[in-house]
Amino acid sequence: MSTVTSRDGTRIAFDRAGEGPAIILVDGAMCYRGAGPADALAAELAGAFTVHTYDRRGRGESGDATGEATGDSVSSVEREVDDLAALVEQAGGRAFVFGHSSGAVLALEASLREPGIAGLALFEPPPVGGGSEAELFKRLDELVRAGRRGEAVEAFQTAIGLPPEMVAGMRESPFRAALEAIAPTLVYDTALTSAADLGRYAAVSVPAILIDSLASPELLHASTRAVAEAVPGARRRSLPGGFHDVEAGVLAPVLGEFFGERA
Repeated sequence: MSTVTSRDGTRIAFDRAGEGPAIILVDGAMCYRGAGPADALAAELAGAFTVHTYDRRGRGESGDATGEATGDSVSSVEREVDDLAALVEQAGGRAFVFGHSSGAVLALEASLREPGIAGLALFEPPPVGGGSEAELFKRLDELVRAGRRGEAVEAFQTAIGLPPEMVAGMRESPFRAALEAIAPTLVYDTALTSAADLGRYAAVSVPAILIDSLASPELLHASTRAVAEAVPGARRRSLPGGFHDVEAGVLAPVLGEFFGERA
């Protein structure tokens, strides 16, 4: 493990593997190194790329200089963009970026402000903007500030469509404590999606590909299409997979081909 220091002093933990053009993998909600799909994908890509996986702030071994979630969605997004920019600088000042779910929205936002991002691959960005996202952000922020982290986790799980019986069953799971520990980062995730604006992404100037799973619900297909239509020249691919997920062995060749052509 290595660390890089973000603009506000937060130490961001990351791993680096492989050799070749740099790729940074950006997790979605509730995921970090060792607890999500990034490690398996990194292993598949490391034969041809230098792959960076990192813990977004407040997760895993990364810190959070603010010490708490914030009701200011704009500054929250800016800090996460600063974190990713610090990783790009560490990678040599130029890197491709793959973002999963809310990580795809973060990658988009960063591409508008960080010139070192050379290309984007975005997997199923969630619906952005709108009243429901803003309401969820406000609700999660209130719950986290009140110390009701378990309720925040369940509010988020319900909002993304997990069945009530699954939400209830996860209360006794062995990883429940880990989910509650990173509950403040759910505020950061909803800050990203609630503050996002499809109209801004017409200014994205780097090559981009939007990817979704054939088994995901129409809501995610629709949001993927919407971003693909908003980003100039973006490609789109649908791959065989599961709910909001495609196996690393299926996804990696698509990323390798897309980024390899632009290395």
